[in-house]
Amino acid sequence: MIKGFKEFILRGNVIDLAVAVVIGAAFTAIVNAIVNGLINPLIALVFNASSLDAVGWTVVNINGEKVFFGFGMILGAIINFLAVAVVVYFVFVYPMNRIKERAAARAGVTPADEEPKLPTEQELLVQIRDLLEKPHS
Repeated sequence: MIKGFKEFILRGNVIDLAVAVVIGAAFTAIVNAIVNGLINPLIALVFNASSLDAVGWTVVNINGEKVFFGFGMILGAIINFLAVAVVVYFVFVYPMNRIKERAAARAGVTPADEEPKLPTEQELLVQIRDLLEKPHS
C-alpha cells in the first residue's frame, strides 16, 4: 500500500499539478493587484465611479424600496478572468509550446510524425464491409 502511494505521488502529473496549484495561487495575487490597481480605476473613470462595485443602476420596487443592480461586479469578475487567462497563456502556455516545438525540431520530429494518420470514415466502412464479407469459420 505504501509502495502504491509512493508511485502515485512521484508520478510526474501529480507533481506538475501541485506546482501549478501553488504557482496559480501566488499568481492570482499579482493579477488581482493589477486588476484592482490599474484596470478597475480605468473603468471607474469611464463610468465616473470610485470602484466597479458602484457601477450599476438603482430601481425602485413596488414597495418603494430602492434595489441596486450592480453590473460592475460582474464586469470586474469578467475582466479578472480574462486578465488571468491572457497572462497565463502568454507567460506559461505560449512559451512552453515554443520550447516544445524547438525541442522537437532539434530532435527532427515534425508534428506529422507525432500523430499517426487516422483512417477516414470511408476507409473504416470499407474495412467493416470486408470483415463482414469474410466467411466465418
